[in-house]
Amino acid sequence: MVQVRVNEGVLWVEGEAYPLRNISHVGQRVLEVNRRAAWKRFIQRSLICFFVGGLIGAGAGAYGLAIWLAVQGLLIWQLVKVLNKPTLYGLVLNTSGTQRDAVWSTDRSEITYLVGEITKAIGHPDIAQITYNVQHAVHGDIINQYGDNNVGKNQHSGSGNIVGSR
Repeated sequence: MVQVRVNEGVLWVEGEAYPLRNISHVGQRVLEVNRRAAWKRFIQRSLICFFVGGLIGAGAGAYGLAIWLAVQGLLIWQLVKVLNKPTLYGLVLNTSGTQRDAVWSTDRSEITYLVGEITKAIGHPDIAQITYNVQHAVHGDIINQYGDNNVGKNQHSGSGNIVGSR
């Protein structure tokens, strides 16, 4: 469970502590599937499969057709798998010039709520008391790719339910 809480002037995201007085910016980040790139890759691979499969299928007969259909089915499965990935929303905290992705969720409203509550808490760090369990938190790693071959990695995990209190 990813629990986000503010207590005694400190923002806690799981076991990580962020003193409210050190947070200079609270915001959101959105990661979406690049549908255009997914379709482009699918079409390119399908064309290659069509031409290579046509050459092989001409000599192999029914077996060649069966292999071509299996490969095309695999390509369709990969496309559907990529297109069905949900949009992810991240809570971003800036402290002392360092930007951190604190928690990721598939529900935009959870992150929007956290941004608002943390911003209020920064204005009143000694009074604020918040506990919020992120219900739609994402498990595993987020892979960010900038450009064609550059890969960055952000780690995060968690699940939970919505509980808010002051």
